[in-house]
Amino acid sequence: MLQKLQFEPSADDGQTGTKRSIPAKRDTRLDVFRALCLITIFVNHVPGQYLEYLTPKNFGFSDSAEAFVLISGLSAGLAYGRKFNVGNRLALSLKIWRRAFTLYVAHIMTSIITLAIFAGGALYFGRQDLISEINIRPLVDHTEQGFVAMVLLGHQLGYNNILSMYAVVFLLLPGMLWLYGRSPLLLFVASAALWLAAGVFTIVPINFLDEGYWFLNPWSWQFLFVIGMICMMRARAGKRLPRHPVLVALSAGYVTLSFFWVVFSWWNIDFSYGLPAVLTGFDKTFLSLTRLLHVLALAYLLAVFPVFSRMARLRLDHPLVMIGRHSLPVFILGTILAMAGQVLLFVTGRDPLWGSLFVIVGIGLHFAYARYLDWLGGLSRPEAVRA
Repeated sequence: MLQKLQFEPSADDGQTGTKRSIPAKRDTRLDVFRALCLITIFVNHVPGQYLEYLTPKNFGFSDSAEAFVLISGLSAGLAYGRKFNVGNRLALSLKIWRRAFTLYVAHIMTSIITLAIFAGGALYFGRQDLISEINIRPLVDHTEQGFVAMVLLGHQLGYNNILSMYAVVFLLLPGMLWLYGRSPLLLFVASAALWLAAGVFTIVPINFLDEGYWFLNPWSWQFLFVIGMICMMRARAGKRLPRHPVLVALSAGYVTLSFFWVVFSWWNIDFSYGLPAVLTGFDKTFLSLTRLLHVLALAYLLAVFPVFSRMARLRLDHPLVMIGRHSLPVFILGTILAMAGQVLLFVTGRDPLWGSLFVIVGIGLHFAYARYLDWLGGLSRPEAVRA
């Protein structure tokens, strides 16, 4: 599997996420799938244009956010699983927490830039109603409290909520690794219990300026991250996923059911039977079981059929590989572009054609920026790495 996830500490400069060295035999599979998630997240964050209807959220219970967090867990297990040893735990924990702080800073930076984009749109186009979009209004009405709340993660702007959740999960990562060292089953049970308790008892970080809470609850989403981490660490120990016909049939059946459920809008079917919503609903905040099982079923099918693995083995200089390799800076770029795209759609009367053209250009900028980061990283290497 691949060496590092750019959202995790790696051989980078600590600022831009640019690699100083790239393993010559780097496995590109997670890079490719991560790049596809990043592009899809960008497309979904510019709602109201045509390309949005082609993304996975229209064909199943889960979307690219679930896939991205699962891949992040896999990558964390790969990057840290064998390093969390006696004598190295404190140093590695500090390194992980430094990355969590980097994610926090990136979240604050993108939030401030988002405010500037929407405020600039309101000034330049004379559209003060832009300030009422994506939860900006509370910051304007309560400026002093609002900025304190934003810095303390007590207020989040719309479409600016992934990095904060991910930073909290990273704060928990050393504890996850410690529990795994005691027993993988203990880690799984503890993580599952936290996920279930968060969903049943609404345990979630709150917002300070209203009665709401975080859109992506880290106490829920950590479970998906842990599942990915455990799977990777077991795989590195030589324990392969079982390719059993029953598991394949169940996974394929659930993915198919999910497809028809979403495409034909069967949301009015009630199968709760009095059970908690986290087990029978479709809530994204608390990562309901329906969404969790869907992304795991898809991942299982991708993992057990070699054709998907072969398709994702690409050259190191392939555009998708470069995007996946520089995931944090590319994600930041995608967030900023998406916010500009939302303003564009707003001032053009939500014209889907303009939005679609913007998204196509934005995807091209993703590739161009990843290429630039790769070139920049190559300047610090004695020789450019070739696939």
